[in-house]
Amino acid sequence: MSSMPKQTDVILIGAGVMSATLGVLLKELAPDMKIKVFEKLASAGEESSNEWNNAGTGHAALCELNYTTENTDGTIDISKAVKVNEQFQLSRQFWSHLVKEQVLPNPKEFIMPIPHMSMVEGAENVTFLKKRLEALSANPLFKGMEFSEDPEQLKQWIPLIMEGRTSPEPIAATKIDSGTDVNFGALTRILFDHLKQLDVEINYGHGVEDLKRVDGGWEIKVKNDQDNRIEHHTAKFIFIGGGGGSLPLLQKTGIPESKQIGGFPVSGLFLVCKNPEIAERHHAKVYGKAKVGAPPMSVPHLDTRYIDGQKSLLFGPFAGFSPKFLKTGSNLDLITSVKPNNVLTMLAAGAKEMGLTKYLIEQVLLSTEQRMNELREFIPNAKTEDWDVVVAGQRVQVIKDTPQGKGTLQFGTEVVSAADGSVAALLGASPGASTAVPVMLEVLGKCFPDQMPEWEAKIKEMIPSYGTSLVANPELFDQIHAETTKTLELTEAQPIR
Repeated sequence: MSSMPKQTDVILIGAGVMSATLGVLLKELAPDMKIKVFEKLASAGEESSNEWNNAGTGHAALCELNYTTENTDGTIDISKAVKVNEQFQLSRQFWSHLVKEQVLPNPKEFIMPIPHMSMVEGAENVTFLKKRLEALSANPLFKGMEFSEDPEQLKQWIPLIMEGRTSPEPIAATKIDSGTDVNFGALTRILFDHLKQLDVEINYGHGVEDLKRVDGGWEIKVKNDQDNRIEHHTAKFIFIGGGGGSLPLLQKTGIPESKQIGGFPVSGLFLVCKNPEIAERHHAKVYGKAKVGAPPMSVPHLDTRYIDGQKSLLFGPFAGFSPKFLKTGSNLDLITSVKPNNVLTMLAAGAKEMGLTKYLIEQVLLSTEQRMNELREFIPNAKTEDWDVVVAGQRVQVIKDTPQGKGTLQFGTEVVSAADGSVAALLGASPGASTAVPVMLEVLGKCFPDQMPEWEAKIKEMIPSYGTSLVANPELFDQIHAETTKTLELTEAQPIR
């Protein structure tokens, strides 16, 4: 049975960290705005934002080697690292504002201080890491980064990784203490609880099946699983923040900007340490180098995590393949995403990415012991009985035509919006949730251009560096970083036991 369309100002599709962030921003800027949220699962933050479905790294490019590339002349390009770091600073500032406003009364529920480290083996990689440190150290955003190739120093930093290490290869690491572990699942749930108090209508068990243009905006067709009926809702603006499920919904809009875009799903697994004594002996997020042919999101890392108030230790991710675009998706997701307007784009990507295909096949076929052997490259003495396998979230890598060629695989997070700003969708993967605030500010800029001038003062009140380059204003960065560190309670040192 179909109901008459119900009108509102804004509809947010998906109850993840992106919709939560956009919803809170809009209610801060326009308190009277009427907002509805539709989520097909039973609660908020259950897919990509869930703490078990992502690495929890506050991505600030402090340890992720794939954000710093070596040029042909041997110099290091840090431009992407600087951009990602600047973006994360905006997220920190907004979260800090919400702590002061008591929206996030206890920052330890969602963010914890943790050193971020990069570790490499082999003379060539050690040279790269040294050059990377030199390039980053000249930038105020990366102040305080240390480098060592002294085994005794490394035993202090990463005792679990150095214990039992017999390889003759040189090893080196960088360490910076201003890194963070972020529980994006907890953050999402707290923000949605806040939105509910602000009279935002949140509908769980409601899957959006279709979108179509109507006078004054968009109409969505929603399957209400609780009552087993179809509903229709209209809004002037719709944001599609459904993780991997965003691409199929974007395609249903039919907007020109949705053409020639495809998606390739990559699943992930983590090894989780179930021996608390071992977990206590490591206190850092340690990122290595991606293997040849591996996507950047598959960079191996050994992570201290804080989940449900407990300190945990995870290693991964191991890439896998599933045709689903979401963990709770359909095995037909990939096939049905291939349309006449993107089939050539998808075929071109398939021809160009044979290395990735080979890598994924190899990863899928790994046995538990083979995964343990990869872990032993980090922890030489790791025992199989101390570790369990956990299935992480699905990520859909964007494929589109670019100046670099047809069917280019994109690694990153991007917004696709209609020319009139009436609909926007978030696609892509890492750095993802860490950059939720700057990405949602981008959505506001694209989709609410007329309101932005009057909103600007409030945005700068919440996010003091909005519109300003922190790299070009090191004194401002120092001031803001110190303030957010204090407000978010990120000063607590925790020695390794």
